[in-house]
Amino acid sequence: MTDQRVVDAQRFINSYNVGGIPKVEENGRTSWDVMFGLTRVLQHELRLGSYSDTFGPGTLGALQQNYPNINGSSTNGAINKIISHALYCKGYPGGEPNGVYNGEMSTSVTKLKRDMGVDGAYPGDGVTPKVFKGLLTMDPYTRIDGGRENVRAVQRWLNGSYINRRNFFAIPCDGYFSRDVQKALLLAIQFEIGMSDDVANGVFGPGTKQGIRNNLLSVGSSGRWVSLFTAAMILNQRDAVQFDSVYTSELAAQVLQFQRFCVLPETNKGDFQTWASLLVSTGDDSRKGTAVDCVTEITSARAQALRQQGYLYVGRYLSNVPNTPPNKMIQTGELDVIKDNGLRIFPIYQTYGGEAAYFSNGQGRADAFAAIDRAKYYGFKRGTRIYFAVDYDAYGYQVTDNIIPHFQGIKSVMDQFGVGYHIGIYGPRNVCTRVREVGLTDASFVCDMSTGFSGNLGYPLPSDWAFDQISTITVGSGDSFIEIDNNIASGRDIGQNSFDMPNIPLGRQDVVFDRSYRDALLRDIQTHFESIGVPETGGAGEDVYRIFSTTEAFDRVISFDSYCTQLAQTYRVRKAMIQAVMMWEINKLNNPDILVDQAVEAGLKDDSSTGVGQIFGITGTVARNWAIDNNHMNGAKLNAGSRDDRMIVWRQLRDDNNFNISMILMVLKYEAANLNIEQPHLNTPEGDVQRLLSKYNGADSYGQVVIGLYRAFEKYHSMLRNR
Repeated sequence: MTDQRVVDAQRFINSYNVGGIPKVEENGRTSWDVMFGLTRVLQHELRLGSYSDTFGPGTLGALQQNYPNINGSSTNGAINKIISHALYCKGYPGGEPNGVYNGEMSTSVTKLKRDMGVDGAYPGDGVTPKVFKGLLTMDPYTRIDGGRENVRAVQRWLNGSYINRRNFFAIPCDGYFSRDVQKALLLAIQFEIGMSDDVANGVFGPGTKQGIRNNLLSVGSSGRWVSLFTAAMILNQRDAVQFDSVYTSELAAQVLQFQRFCVLPETNKGDFQTWASLLVSTGDDSRKGTAVDCVTEITSARAQALRQQGYLYVGRYLSNVPNTPPNKMIQTGELDVIKDNGLRIFPIYQTYGGEAAYFSNGQGRADAFAAIDRAKYYGFKRGTRIYFAVDYDAYGYQVTDNIIPHFQGIKSVMDQFGVGYHIGIYGPRNVCTRVREVGLTDASFVCDMSTGFSGNLGYPLPSDWAFDQISTITVGSGDSFIEIDNNIASGRDIGQNSFDMPNIPLGRQDVVFDRSYRDALLRDIQTHFESIGVPETGGAGEDVYRIFSTTEAFDRVISFDSYCTQLAQTYRVRKAMIQAVMMWEINKLNNPDILVDQAVEAGLKDDSSTGVGQIFGITGTVARNWAIDNNHMNGAKLNAGSRDDRMIVWRQLRDDNNFNISMILMVLKYEAANLNIEQPHLNTPEGDVQRLLSKYNGADSYGQVVIGLYRAFEKYHSMLRNR
């Protein structure tokens, strides 16, 4: 929506044909570009010589020297116009921007200072340098949607109490905890410790730690230290806490709850460890945890050293980053060593995950398949939680655009194929919280050791935290020496100490198809079809109505190759078996098939074969129920005798290509059980493959023609996986 007053501000900026004051778009929308433009115009009017988006010490000092309190007596028309335009951009009436500091501006500035909480420090209607600095930001000074009034009360109090300290500037008063608010709180604590403006820096360093240790709070304590402590509790979403200057028994009860939540000593007091957990993501990083994660193999000597130090849980990696050191994945026999030494393990899945570009829905699906594959490889049982890593400082928009879609991809695969496995997340606080809030994970492994991450600054510990990574330390010596990340454990996840037999592939697994072999494979496919009387297009009988040419059908099959590869790797089968069925069914699809599907949807026909695998609704329902019973898929069983239930499966078969492809495999596995032969595996004899293909369609002739397609696909897949 266009705001004419903002357009006026933009035109005002653009009226300055001065180097160093870039033009802004006249779109009527307030933005940082507008605020930066007004800042540069102010610097020009202050005769600073060089201009910057930053309202820094030079700008502040020039204002303090020349215009320490701009009010109705101000005669600098240009600066008065800047204030008027900035007020409108900030959402306050600014009167006519004619260069006069008018009554409307006076009223708005008075309200602005009250909203900031600095009206006591700066009485009257004048604009002081620090108020001017706050005016030329996008920071809101009124509560915005989702903001909390108790947080806003803390923000206003901090501003009012410390605005006259040299390096303390007005923070937002929007009801949101942020990194600026966290730094302001730390500065306030340093001021109360007695640090000078030259020393106070908003960093949780040795002097701050000692100062907090010297100010233990308990029931009966009062004064600013208690105000700061209750402020810290409120900022950490302890909403039952009252912002107060007296340490009451009610506050002590809330402190006890917080200490239990963070696994701190339960003292009921405002002691150092409690303060530390309120102020920085690591809390007291000298705490000894009961969990570790590491990239190093846990040998018997290292396991014993860890147990002697009180550690119970070990986080280890399911896989390595391809072709990249170190060798961080679980080693052969390591799970037995961990178990035999009284430790429990929680698995982590991470190949890369170090920048936003890695994360997408498709990559999430691929990661989920790979994690399931590796978890089964090691024999992790149902109930195991796998932590998927977000190992970088993701900004809010990246969480929205990349991380959440990535975990939606993970969940879509885990919900269907990750039988009994739970989804956890490793990452900064904000990332973990936001992914949990949309229902994609059920436990967080928090990288709190990265105290400078924007996703940790100003965010409370996630409510579902299982492990809290706070420091890197070493344990043991000689053969038992190991570097670990020291983690606090909440008890939400106690890891695993018993395992199924490892599901190790008995042969090389299929890999993604190399498109440089496309033309050669296509020629083999075409040759096979032509040998059985199916030309490139058209044909005899119903083939006259074929929808796709052989080439078009082939390209469609290959477009699903990544998914077929992931499915085949997870279930330790040959993808050629799945692709052979798809190739036949897509190439033979005709217009009458579409008409039958339409009749089923209209209720004129009970069932039909549908989708890329041409599977009947009843076949899909029965095979799906069998797969659920045999722990091959997740989900609630449906009644194959109910048309309503069959239609649920039928529509998914028709509309969801990935589901249909997965059901091709489940139908083949189901038919293997019916034939009382081995489940499909990496070395299934070709004779059994043909028997399964025959059962898929219910006719020996089907198996006889489709086995030729299997051979064509397998010829190239075998070459690629063995090269």
